Amino acid sequence: MSQKDDEEARNARHRERMQRRKEVVDGRIAKAQDERGVLLVHSGNGKGKSSSAFGMVARALGHGMQVGVVQFIKGKFSTGEEAFFRRFEEVRYHVMGEGYTWETQDRERDIQAARAAWEVALEMLRDADIALVVLDELNIALKHRYLEIDEVVTALEQRPPMQHVVVTGRGAREELIAIADTVTEMRDVKHAFRSGIKAQQGVEL
Repeated sequence: MSQKDDEEARNARHRERMQRRKEVVDGRIAKAQDERGVLLVHSGNGKGKSSSAFGMVARALGHGMQVGVVQFIKGKFSTGEEAFFRRFEEVRYHVMGEGYTWETQDRERDIQAARAAWEVALEMLRDADIALVVLDELNIALKHRYLEIDEVVTALEQRPPMQHVVVTGRGAREELIAIADTVTEMRDVKHAFRSGIKAQQGVEL
């Protein structure tokens, strides 16, 4: 077989594979007709959990949606996403934490901060005008038992039908995973910090 014939045969096999794949994908799309708010959980030890959530904030704004953001735990330093998204009147942005747990070293204070953040989150989870709610690092507050998991699960299940919610942070509780529609675990393969590179603006900050 000539090189040209071999290339044509390879192209033909590719077209056949892609046609079969298209039929499968089209079939799945045709079956997925439900339309409702979804709960997404971004967990794992890898980088990108909050970044992914804020990418969804940008997407929601592109569709003219109202967005609510509550940041648990974080709070001692400003970030690029906070500086950027506060420019939009469609975004209600609340930084409620007092810093990472190894910095505060005060469990009672961390619990009080988490409770205050959760009260703000509850208001958003009851507001049908807010199409997307980001609960950044809520997983950490739940992992350390700063909040009651049953209360959080109930509020998420009782939110407005078309409201989307993204929960981020390491160590997602099984109870939260059980009610989520989409769960993504970020895996840590390699990180610049372990090579002595500090957090960089536009990347981590």
